[in-house]
Amino acid sequence: MKAIMVMFDSLNRHLLPPYGGDWTHAPNFRRLAERSVTFDNAWAGSLPCMPARREIHTGRHNFLHRGWGPLEPFDDSMPELLKQHGVHTHLASDHPHYWEDGGATYHGRYTTWEFFRGQEGDPWKGQVADPEIPEDLKRLRFATHRQDWINRRYLPTEAEHPQTLTFDAGVEFVRTNRDADRWFVQIETFDPHEPFFSHQRYKDLYPHDYDGPHFDWPDYKRVVESDDQVAHARNEYAALLSMCDHSLGRVLDLMDELALWDDTLLIVNTDHGLLLGEKGWWGKNIQPWYNELVHLPLFVWDPRAGRAGERRGALVQTIDLAPTLLDFFGVERPADMQGHPLPVAADTPVREAGLFGAHGGHVNVTDGRWVYLRAPVNPDNQPLLEHTLMPTRMRGRFTPAELKDLELAEPFSFTKGVRTLRTPGRSLLNPYQHGTLLFDLETDPDQLSPVVDDAAELRMAGLLVDLMRANDAPPSQYERLGLPAEGPVSDEHLLVRAQRDQARDATRPFPRAQDFPAGRLSVRTPVLALIADPVAVEVLRKHLPGIVDSEFLQFLGGLPLLDLAAVVGGQLDAPALHAVARELAEL
Repeated sequence: MKAIMVMFDSLNRHLLPPYGGDWTHAPNFRRLAERSVTFDNAWAGSLPCMPARREIHTGRHNFLHRGWGPLEPFDDSMPELLKQHGVHTHLASDHPHYWEDGGATYHGRYTTWEFFRGQEGDPWKGQVADPEIPEDLKRLRFATHRQDWINRRYLPTEAEHPQTLTFDAGVEFVRTNRDADRWFVQIETFDPHEPFFSHQRYKDLYPHDYDGPHFDWPDYKRVVESDDQVAHARNEYAALLSMCDHSLGRVLDLMDELALWDDTLLIVNTDHGLLLGEKGWWGKNIQPWYNELVHLPLFVWDPRAGRAGERRGALVQTIDLAPTLLDFFGVERPADMQGHPLPVAADTPVREAGLFGAHGGHVNVTDGRWVYLRAPVNPDNQPLLEHTLMPTRMRGRFTPAELKDLELAEPFSFTKGVRTLRTPGRSLLNPYQHGTLLFDLETDPDQLSPVVDDAAELRMAGLLVDLMRANDAPPSQYERLGLPAEGPVSDEHLLVRAQRDQARDATRPFPRAQDFPAGRLSVRTPVLALIADPVAVEVLRKHLPGIVDSEFLQFLGGLPLLDLAAVVGGQLDAPALHAVARELAEL
């Protein structure tokens, strides 16, 4: 028995032909659907990148206890369990987060592994002089942005692109081991994650008129760009998606050539999607977890079932991938694993509802029809605590200041009797401003009109609490969300009606750059430059009190005021921006 997982990052379900995408060039995804089972009700769990990969290893949610981080000492790892039971596991990837502080324990769980450099801001090629960067609509220009432009110089052809090299390695592994038994290869590319860097033959699939600034890396923020700029970025994403489709086709060709359909499990999946202007948003992490981000594409061929060209409606999640692979190789699932083998042979329900979210953000639940996004009950989004024995974040370690007041927490049900370090947590932005949201996907599949329905909220909040208890959520999460750690959920715990005004404010259309007057000083001027002007700074103090002394300016002060407002969402509202713009225009 053999298994192949082809994993993409930020793969948008609604742009794929098997899920109704009618304008992208992705014939191999259509071909895949004809040769496998397509899951229509697949959902993310822990978000974003590394929390999702921790679920792929452990088969259980982790976002209620900590944010982005490595595998913990008490975690069960699917690839390691397979390795211990005589299955050779191999990882071929260009995903740079595996080799940062917050992901450093994942690749070592495989028997063998390969890594290909150059994606995003991977600190790959050393160049002291600044690279030549074209006029660019990206505003958050951190070190990764500079490094990315250095890296691109070393990727002049498609053959040298890290995605191509990743699939080269995956294909090589399969060819080398075609006659061997009991192996699993994970071919995992960072694409189509931003930046949407692809070569010309894929861009040529999407001809369009555009003569504006370079734009293939949207920031995570509200959309302030013009319609043609938005369309251009979407086409750049589509071009990279088509490159991913080509790479997928290489694997399908190999399955055909080597007759692997007879004995090889094939899983094609992703960790999450990406907002490409829908609902007026770019990216992920700073807005609610809408369906474009969490309702996922998933395709599975299981030679034991032999089912192809069929669809499944059962509600499945990322936590089901590890149990599926263990089951395929006859390895017993650990007791702490909460997922189930995917129902490929028949459309058999595996759960009533699914839990998903990111640490410190909304905590969410869906039953496939209703989606409930629970915000914190108080504006301070507290208490928020992290529980870990691996105190590292995405690209760094916890600071001494974060650790000086640490406490030892009592063991959780899944930590195998081990106590964890409990420290103050943090989230990128506060979900309170968006309010608690309830959507009926049957009447509102695009999630454009949140509803107030006390009976539906009471049922969904009950499902949410049941899943939190099943995941042994820490007491701080119940307090933060205003939910009972024990006993039933009642009307006093409902929040949709109480928070509907802030939710309505957060979803109002955000103004675009062309909606404001231009001038020597305007909302397009960097905030620090406005603060440096003795008159403009008083305009800011008048209409945006607190911004002059905001902690955001430590790392976002170089942004134009409009873009800063787009990043922090409803904390700088449109009426105040218009008032500032009018007074600046008069200076």
